[in-house]
Amino acid sequence: MKRLVSIKKLKLIGLKSHDCHVLMQQLLPVAIRGILPEKVCNAITRLCFFFNAICNKAIDPSQLDILENEAAIIVCQLEMYFSPSFFDIMIHLIVHLVRKIQLCGPVYLRWMYPVERFMKVLKGYTKNQYHPEASIVERYVVEEAIEFSSDYISNAQPVGVPQNRHQPTSQGRGSQGFDVVTIN
Repeated sequence: MKRLVSIKKLKLIGLKSHDCHVLMQQLLPVAIRGILPEKVCNAITRLCFFFNAICNKAIDPSQLDILENEAAIIVCQLEMYFSPSFFDIMIHLIVHLVRKIQLCGPVYLRWMYPVERFMKVLKGYTKNQYHPEASIVERYVVEEAIEFSSDYISNAQPVGVPQNRHQPTSQGRGSQGFDVVTIN
């Protein structure tokens, strides 16, 4: 987080969409405690908890109706405490998010974070600024070829491909400190 803070300008700089979600869901409720009036703080905290609930990987279908009612209550509370100039159509879209979960499934399956991360990897492949697409394609093909061929060479150590940290126990690594005794 410290790379995103500009002390001179007193601003957060270069936030990605995932960074904004983390700030809103995890840090904002803690940051506004004691600063804002209690009713306003309560409404914003409920909004943060609502987004935290709908962004979970596992959502109980029986809780979706409760979440939909909660969204309407949160929007009403926000309208009571903030001026009308604060609101645009985006604030009212919160009410429709639960319906979208009911129709399309959990949010994490439709997130763009994995795509954004992969685009960053691809942009890192650019070595020739005059022909970025060609250098990205060339480097990606080379990496795929290395990974493909390393699967068929069992004794060789691949170059540039990270080691798997999760070795299966059949390779001699097991629980530390325990003697396993098999009874026939």
